[in-house]
Amino acid sequence: DLARYFMAFIQSESCGKCVPCREGTKQMLAILERVCAGEGEPADIALIEELGPVIQDGSLCGLGKSAYNPVATALRYFRDEFSAHVADKRCPAGACKALLNYYIEADKCRGCTLCIRVCPVDAITGERGKPHVIDPDKCIKCDACIEKCRFAAIRA
Repeated sequence: DLARYFMAFIQSESCGKCVPCREGTKQMLAILERVCAGEGEPADIALIEELGPVIQDGSLCGLGKSAYNPVATALRYFRDEFSAHVADKRCPAGACKALLNYYIEADKCRGCTLCIRVCPVDAITGERGKPHVIDPDKCIKCDACIEKCRFAAIRA
């Protein structure tokens, strides 16, 4: 997620003069967005590693020459997280909303109905005094229920 943030910044700051920076950062950002959305494929990581040096070598300015650095560093130190995004379709850091699955821990839920009342899409059901359940197909992952739960029963 952080690598995607930096690439979005770099892509938006590119002057567009040289093709490697203009198009390379656009493509790298698209790949990172796919990975964060849970749509990444194993070949995407290799493609990022192939594209990065091309951007660096072909760019005319310092922005383009350093554009790959945050992504390369993320891959070096957090490759297992990239792999989890691509292979397992999960985000270990909990930063990529598309890869989160919200659920309620039954042993912690007191059935107070606060989460039901704040859910904007009626994704939570349950009776007062009994553990509630989140329908993952309806949940929009807005965090309203997590913020309201006094018992820390809702997890992502």
